[in-house]
Amino acid sequence: MRYSNNSNLPLSLGVWLSHDTYNHDPRPNHISATSLIKPLKQLILANRVDLDANPVDIVTLLPSRIGSAIHNGVEEAWKQNYKDSLLKLGYPKKVIERIRINPTPDELDEDVIPVYLEQRAEKEIDGFIISGQFDFIGEGRLEDIKTTSVYTYMNKTNDEKYILQGSIYRWLHPDLITHHQMAIQFIFTDWSASRTYENGYPPSRTMEYKLDLMPIPQVEQFIRNKLRLVKQYWDAPEPDIPECDDEALWRKPTVWKYYKNEGAKRATKVFDNKADAEVRMKNEGGIIKVFPGEVVACRYCDGFPLCSQKDRYVRSGELKLGG
Repeated sequence: MRYSNNSNLPLSLGVWLSHDTYNHDPRPNHISATSLIKPLKQLILANRVDLDANPVDIVTLLPSRIGSAIHNGVEEAWKQNYKDSLLKLGYPKKVIERIRINPTPDELDEDVIPVYLEQRAEKEIDGFIISGQFDFIGEGRLEDIKTTSVYTYMNKTNDEKYILQGSIYRWLHPDLITHHQMAIQFIFTDWSASRTYENGYPPSRTMEYKLDLMPIPQVEQFIRNKLRLVKQYWDAPEPDIPECDDEALWRKPTVWKYYKNEGAKRATKVFDNKADAEVRMKNEGGIIKVFPGEVVACRYCDGFPLCSQKDRYVRSGELKLGG
């Protein structure tokens, strides 16, 4: 993979952002759990992009590198110094001595409190190899650390993805993940103490968010259905691959803007539904202009260079790049 530095970031950051620690699997039939939950078009086109001809701008890697740094810090703290940390947190020595990090089956007994970190597993199904590496399991409960915006939590935009990802991890690790719930450990990148009075706003910069996992048979059916579509469209022309829907596009709501007259540059009122806008126009005259919701996810899609769907949104103004 090649990188570009279009933002002219200093080398102090450039070297860090260019340092890729992800374990890329070269097997052609391998799909990771995180890739499996991506939209079909994104999953397929990402595998067609010539990475040498389309270098990645390192500034776009900042969110993932921050997330990786936090994951690495959590793992290192548990593996290197968990006993001292738990003592400082007030846990009894008898309890601390029962904890085992990534224990083997032979090390488990009724007195052991198992803690598993960053373990990878894989399964073969329908000609594909599905793999996944979880963040943390404590006493059978999966925890996933997410560094993200407050918007993601408040609008539940990724709940389905979180559940799917966690459920696939349980499908891969049924011996380790025995709890029916998972916990998202949010670390908010844009949290503000001054907004905690707002309804639904998280009360602190970090918070735990529990989600129910899918039944394992349902997870396996999802995987088989997705793999069937992957096989069907893997070599299909790009326009024939089913397009990403509004949810996958992270599309913002459509708005209807009311103007007193056609020449007005600024809207008098912005409505979130067509009916209310038409009532205003009927009572007061004027015109209504529809502004389709802006799409966001395309900016972060690995299949961006090859996608004609995003080209259409750029032309229509629904996708704004740069700035």
